[in-house]
Amino acid sequence: MWLHRRQTLFALSALVAGAACGFTPAYGPEGGASVLQDNLRVAAPERRDGFLIAQRLEDRFGRNDGGRYVLTVTPTIQRQGLATSVEGTTNRFQLTGRADFALRDKDSDTVVRQGRVTDFAGFSATGSTVATLAAERDAAARLMVILADQIVDRLVISAGGLPA
Repeated sequence: MWLHRRQTLFALSALVAGAACGFTPAYGPEGGASVLQDNLRVAAPERRDGFLIAQRLEDRFGRNDGGRYVLTVTPTIQRQGLATSVEGTTNRFQLTGRADFALRDKDSDTVVRQGRVTDFAGFSATGSTVATLAAERDAAARLMVILADQIVDRLVISAGGLPA
């Protein structure tokens, strides 16, 4: 019981400290990222990786084809072998992904934010060919989620000052 009270006291003190420092939630009424929520359209290549990254970005920001902003994303994936067996077969792979992005204001037709994010995901090739292909597709899907989340983080952090 003592631990529960201590956790509650800690949570309340953190809340008070956050309010005292001028903390504003990113998606709150005064937050900078609220101008992006349900106010952008994602443009990505018509490939599986483009679809997956666009899907995750739309899950996080919402989708509005008539919104003020257009987020253009170009993902690329490179595959490389990491571990080989004594027989010389590769049994562990790494997918390295990169996504270049640009947030364009449709009203002024200018790029207001842009950048590049990178990360990686791995998969094993120890099963059958079908299992290896499924593992690679799963790793690529995880990689697109990771890259999309990094883009969201970058845009949310830098959203202050964007025109509403």
